[in-house]
Amino acid sequence: MISSAVGVALGPDVEGSHFLDARDLQWQPSDTPGFDIVTLFENPSTGESTVLMRVEPGARAASHSHDLFEEIYVLDGEFSDEARTYLRGQYCVRSPGTLHTAASENGCVVMLIYRNTVVVSA
Repeated sequence: MISSAVGVALGPDVEGSHFLDARDLQWQPSDTPGFDIVTLFENPSTGESTVLMRVEPGARAASHSHDLFEEIYVLDGEFSDEARTYLRGQYCVRSPGTLHTAASENGCVVMLIYRNTVVVSA
């Protein structure tokens, strides 16, 4: 059985799949003010995870990097780094160690996936 980082056991829905209603989870503050997260999946042995991140309007995070590939998919609002602004439905993937900022002028919700490998289709 798969378990989430928040300690909720995920029951099987269809054999081999698991269901979690993220609407039942509570946003948790991150280390950066204005950035809240909900962890959907975490594998402590690999560091891989899937999280939702809510960014308050005007919130900004200083330049930082991650040890794993970071995939960003904008679910609502607009999300920015030093290079561009990503709108709802847009996607970005960053290689491990890539320095970047994070911000949102008007607020947003993004899905972040951290994994060891990633294959991107053209």
